[in-house]
Amino acid sequence: MGNAVGTYPVNGFKLYFHPEVTPSPYEEPTFDPNLGFAGKRKPRVMVATEEEMRSAKLALEDRDYCAHVLLKFRKCRRDNFPFVVKCEHEKHAYLNCQNDDFLLRAKEYERERRLRVRAVAEQKAQEV
Repeated sequence: MGNAVGTYPVNGFKLYFHPEVTPSPYEEPTFDPNLGFAGKRKPRVMVATEEEMRSAKLALEDRDYCAHVLLKFRKCRRDNFPFVVKCEHEKHAYLNCQNDDFLLRAKEYERERRLRVRAVAEQKAQEV
């Protein structure tokens, strides 16, 4: 029962949950997006427009970078209604898009956290 606490990293526990190091999901990145990269990073753009999402009555939680794939999937389901199994490819594309989006957001979160840890360590080194 009580062994779950023992699985946390002993030395890194405070590092992972320290408020000045842990980024909030609601705040903008504090570092330059090209920091640490050789060239320019390609910015993410929304493919589906706000008007398309509004006319399709997409819920707010579905209005992300995969909305254009979701619109194709829903159109396929509507067109092939009782035989929705024909939309297997569109469903797979949508789930892959969701997974890729999650992985990219997780990598960006981890990048921000590591850069903050590095900045705090550099600041402490300058104070000494």
